[in-house]
Amino acid sequence: MIRVLLIMKQGLREIHRLIHPNAVIPIKIGSKTISDRVIESVWGFFAVYVLSYLTMTMLLLGTGLDFVTAFTAVGACLNNLGPGLGEVSAHYGLINDPAKWILCFAMLLGRLEVFTLLVLFTPMFWRR
Repeated sequence: MIRVLLIMKQGLREIHRLIHPNAVIPIKIGSKTISDRVIESVWGFFAVYVLSYLTMTMLLLGTGLDFVTAFTAVGACLNNLGPGLGEVSAHYGLINDPAKWILCFAMLLGRLEVFTLLVLFTPMFWRR
């Protein structure tokens, strides 16, 4: 929830900056000022999350699933929500194996927080 709150406050700050371009407008939660680095991190997380969601949805569409099933299955797995809609409303047994592998990756991505898992796929992590 704090990420959503920070994104909303950043959006409002950008609207204020359009009106007052030279103003210094800090983002605060309670009485504590949040650094711009934290705001950038939240936006980075949001961008990677949305890109991952869309990519996995497109991959599922490529396996032959309909849009409602693909979109909600990725949402259910990435957010650890449980069942989706369409073919996965009751269980995931009816979908094909490639789709299940994509959804397994989505579940890992959601459980381990997006950046934690994606770091494992970077060459810099393994050079140490």
